[in-house]
Amino acid sequence: MPATDPQAPGPAHPTQPAGKRAARAARVGAGGTPQARASAPTPLHPGAWWLWALALGTAATRTTNPLLLALLVAVSAYVVISRRPHAPWARSYGAFVKLALAVLVIRLLFTTVLGSPIPGTHTVVTLPEVPLPDWAQGIRLGGRVTAEGLAFALYDAMKLATLLICVGAANALANPSRLLKSLPGALYEMGVAVVVALTFAPNLIADVQRLRAARRLRGRPDKGVRGLLQVGLPVLEGALERSVALAAAMDARGYGRTARVPAAVRRTTAALTLGGLLGVCAGTYGLLTAAGGTYGVPVLVAGLAAALGGLWLGGRRTVRTRYRPDRWDARAWLVTGSGAAVAAALFVAAARDPAALHPGVVPLVAPSLPLWPAAAVLVGLLPAFVTPAPETAVKEPS
Repeated sequence: MPATDPQAPGPAHPTQPAGKRAARAARVGAGGTPQARASAPTPLHPGAWWLWALALGTAATRTTNPLLLALLVAVSAYVVISRRPHAPWARSYGAFVKLALAVLVIRLLFTTVLGSPIPGTHTVVTLPEVPLPDWAQGIRLGGRVTAEGLAFALYDAMKLATLLICVGAANALANPSRLLKSLPGALYEMGVAVVVALTFAPNLIADVQRLRAARRLRGRPDKGVRGLLQVGLPVLEGALERSVALAAAMDARGYGRTARVPAAVRRTTAALTLGGLLGVCAGTYGLLTAAGGTYGVPVLVAGLAAALGGLWLGGRRTVRTRYRPDRWDARAWLVTGSGAAVAAALFVAAARDPAALHPGVVPLVAPSLPLWPAAAVLVGLLPAFVTPAPETAVKEPS
């Protein structure tokens, strides 16, 4: 058999070093080739997720019907489960759900111990009442606990709990880094502070879970006071290291440096922004009150226009560019519109049929589910069908 020349090129594939072949295989496995990047769906604009979640939270503030509030929670939970990405900051939804449950428990506990102003005839339990001095009139400790008072406290607490869960859905769905990139230039530095605050809790939860898993693998306790104390110090150390690294990164990227702008432009920017925000507050107050219904809309529109003009002028002070900015496409409009439709429907329902959206507790009757407001809430499920599914996490080769 004739010997082959090792320096001759192969007929089909050129010889590549092992390192390059391994790197190329890793890129192919992780979807890093240009063909895979071109075929991957464009992620949704993070602002659309926040507007959708805030619209659901606004809808929750218009009702105390526990069935509608539970339906809002179910809608947000389904969208989060089906569209939550595989990222550490996306695991914060469970923490918000636990916080909402804590709100319910604390509200019911306060009603049980401190009493309720709602009169009732169905006594659940009678606690020993502590006598208080004359200067503490209107406050009682213990006494009779009625089912009507507990139902009123439950309905009221469910509103706040639903609002917290909607905010948790926004935290789990919207990438905070991409959201910061989408902010106007005038809000960039304030947005950095907000994003750092929003990502602190998810990173803290991820650190706690990682350290608890490591302690379980070593056969050490990870629950109780002892386990909490043993985990707390490494979590605090990791938070401090992350803060130092973040400060160094922000300084390297020129955070806080602004361009030179004439004094007249700065004064105009401040006047427009402050006046616009005051106009937005006055217009919103006018819309929420019966007496201000005539001037609410014009003042709100003028305030928004002035605030946007101030933000546009303020963006001239920020010397930064955007790399591949997120585009607001048709899917973002559909997601935002679905949340706005839910909020608008509950606003209309609260004005036309307030008894259905605010069930009474005296006399104590079971709440009923209004049909067309419930159907409107289901419109909030649209993001689960029009947005791309999250990419499957790729495991590192062992």
